[in-house]
Amino acid sequence: MIRRLSLVLGLFVVAACGSDDAPASTTGNCSVAAEVQGRALRIVTTVAPITSLVAQITGGSGAQVVGLVPEGTNSHTFEPPPSAAAVLESADVVFMNGLVLEEPTKDLAAANVGATTTLCELGTAILPESEWLYDFSFPKEGGKPNPHLWTNPPMAKSYAQIVRDLLSEADPANAATYAANFDTLASKIDALDEAMVAATATVPSERRLLLTYHDAYAYFAKHYGWTVVGAIQPSSFDEPSPKEIAELIGQVREKQVPAVFGSEVFPSAVLEQIGKETGARYIDVLRDDDLPGAPGEPEHSWQGLMRFNFVTMIEALGGDASALKSLDTRPSGVDDAEYPQ
Repeated sequence: MIRRLSLVLGLFVVAACGSDDAPASTTGNCSVAAEVQGRALRIVTTVAPITSLVAQITGGSGAQVVGLVPEGTNSHTFEPPPSAAAVLESADVVFMNGLVLEEPTKDLAAANVGATTTLCELGTAILPESEWLYDFSFPKEGGKPNPHLWTNPPMAKSYAQIVRDLLSEADPANAATYAANFDTLASKIDALDEAMVAATATVPSERRLLLTYHDAYAYFAKHYGWTVVGAIQPSSFDEPSPKEIAELIGQVREKQVPAVFGSEVFPSAVLEQIGKETGARYIDVLRDDDLPGAPGEPEHSWQGLMRFNFVTMIEALGGDASALKSLDTRPSGVDDAEYPQ
């Protein structure tokens, strides 16, 4: 069962950075602290894409999944309310992205979870520090790597594998359910990955250029052979300086970037200005954490979110997105009735 808690420029480079110590309540990152017996698991998640992946694996197990971060919220600056402490206190497992994305939530969890609660940072678990990426929105000197691993399908599949394995250890009675749900989800992730490879091939390499409001596609770009030209939102989450805007306009003109991509949730007058001054199309509908459609609708899933963004980018750059459009993005293992309105 899923529910939501009601809450009262630059090209990237690879570099290493020190990580935070795991809270004392864990027995190692994403290691099970205690087996749960005699009742359903209580699971807390953070951003909507992770909530969706976890929900698809727990479907049919009776586990309760509570997403802390409202959809359409800036997860980098989200401050959980005091009411979240009670939810975290009763959790058996807390799934976070990690890579310094949800530090206020992580701090609240560390202060409130029980001694047997497992606090699992999925991104931190799957990606060695030597492969962390830094860029305009996430500069190395700021100490925060780009955390958006879930926009790269193979990495999202690795998230799902960790979720399956951890929940199977915590709740062995439902291990077969978790395994079956993972297999279904994994097949959809693989199909999405294959369709994106096919769609990318229809876009000439010199046009596979991304200038976005927020740099959520560094790992995606590396996997599919795209180039991140830059991002409008700097690490401070303020508007870029006039000098930075001028530099981006120069890059767009020099590289002949066909389109610039804004966020549906966070409109950018700067991107619109860049589009007007360079002739690049301004597309303002990309979604970072906001799943398409309403809860219970077929598109309201991690894979629905990824397909929407991938189709938007492919078509804006002149490619053929038909391979993506034919995919089934319905949530796997989740009864639509379990998505509250």
